[in-house]
Amino acid sequence: MSVSIRLAGSADLSKCSELLNILVGASANDHGLFDSGTFNELISKARGCLVVAEEDGDLLGMASISFNLALRYNGEYCQLEELVVDPKARGKNVGGLLLEETISLAKARGCKEFGLYLLESTKHNEPFYAKYGFINVGLEMRQTL
Repeated sequence: MSVSIRLAGSADLSKCSELLNILVGASANDHGLFDSGTFNELISKARGCLVVAEEDGDLLGMASISFNLALRYNGEYCQLEELVVDPKARGKNVGGLLLEETISLAKARGCKEFGLYLLESTKHNEPFYAKYGFINVGLEMRQTL
């Protein structure tokens, strides 16, 4: 069968939690994952969206985006928050399909820009994102609250 992309629903919570654990395993940050409240807010599509890739009833990956408001855009811009593909599904273009769908959702919402952050642990993904038209624009600074 082929991979299909769709918006996540409440029945996907458990598998999305497993996928997030794969992603978090690649980084040292643990902020009390997995929060079903945040999951439910994402699937409501009010401030963001959660998209999943599925094949034969099995979730292969997910991507979450947030919609943020900025004066410089005179409206919203989109931010990729998480993109994770189950290791057993690598090579099926799942990441590309998820990224393309999130870009389409942002365009449909009227977002003026789509951004993402690369961390030290994810810098190796830069060529992947460049293939989809992303360019480097600067460095990021953060403060843990």
